[in-house]
Amino acid sequence: MKNLVLALTLMLSSASGLSSEKFHALKYTSIQGKEQSLSAWQGKVLLVVNTASECGYTSQYEGLEKLHKKYQAKGFTVIGFPSPSFDQELKTDKEVAEFCKLRYGVTFPLAKRVSVKGKDIDPVFDYLTRNAPEKGAVKWNFEKFLVDRKGRVVGRYPSSVKPEELATAIEKQLQ
Repeated sequence: MKNLVLALTLMLSSASGLSSEKFHALKYTSIQGKEQSLSAWQGKVLLVVNTASECGYTSQYEGLEKLHKKYQAKGFTVIGFPSPSFDQELKTDKEVAEFCKLRYGVTFPLAKRVSVKGKDIDPVFDYLTRNAPEKGAVKWNFEKFLVDRKGRVVGRYPSSVKPEELATAIEKQLQ
């Protein structure tokens, strides 16, 4: 029911031209269990990524961390959303947090494990997949969504696109 209400709200806001503002109204739960509002990143450029610890693309954590560190002072951050949607994520948030920190030195924010597709889709990914230049369900782990300072989804990149390949797109948004 909650997802239905959110979907209807987003549809109405899109029709009224307010959809980019709605992104910053969304909330998620951090991997530490604290509710977070995307409004904390209003005015910043974000790269939102669905992640998985046991995937062939898991090494992309390294590139994501490098992007985060390189552009953080300019108003950019990566937010990782670990997802069991493709059956390649560790079983608990604690395991994911330890894995990311110890294996890849991840310092960017991580959300708790969420579904990024299907009937239980997390509201953040429901918004992203409906408002990205290429609409539709997330196809695999490490799909990336670039969000501009105003909350508009300005880019969507498949798993095969390495984080370092996004530097130019990120720099453009930071100008």
